[in-house]
Amino acid sequence: MTVDGAADRTADRTIADFWFDPSCPYTWITSRWLVEVEKVRPVEVRWHVMSLSVLNEDRDDDPEDDPEGYLWVPVRVCAAVRHHHGQEALGRFYTAMWTVEREHDDWIGSLHDALEAAGLPVELAGAGMSTEYDELVRASHAEGVALVGTHVGTPVVAVTGTGGGRVAFFGPVMSRIPRGEQAGRLWDGTLLVAGVPGFHELKGPPHEEPRLG
Repeated sequence: MTVDGAADRTADRTIADFWFDPSCPYTWITSRWLVEVEKVRPVEVRWHVMSLSVLNEDRDDDPEDDPEGYLWVPVRVCAAVRHHHGQEALGRFYTAMWTVEREHDDWIGSLHDALEAAGLPVELAGAGMSTEYDELVRASHAEGVALVGTHVGTPVVAVTGTGGGRVAFFGPVMSRIPRGEQAGRLWDGTLLVAGVPGFHELKGPPHEEPRLG
């Protein structure tokens, strides 16, 4: 087995490559939907970083209201985890970032807690205040965005079926996590719609506050 968890078990499974900015609560909900999908469909999620900071850096406005660049901190640590320990470790770390009971309120303290909960070296939290992994962030971000275009944000999903065909899309954006077969039906429908040649966009009602539990 490789560090990314590739093995014979993936031969008969659909791969869902998931690009995410770890700071976005709606993206977190989409990620938990995919975790649910893994339980009810032959799907395996693989984890990749993208960055709202990179996406918005050439804009005149600041849609994330982040003039100090704090959103770089968690995504750099995610990139360091992915680089040194692989995509499965990144998935564990991302889960811990949103679920661990934190003993600190600051960025680095919280990331220390999440790294420890994920069984990873807490020293990786230092990557958040360094530019050492910025090129890895940019490269991963570019790979995901190239599949759909810069007009979208986080997350991006690219689905590779057992026959090798690939469908990529932004979202879906949800305010609550579908569970069980509801998650599976949404998966089936999303692939059906996104796989239609010429399809571009489908929207629902205005956003609700995210229900993270």
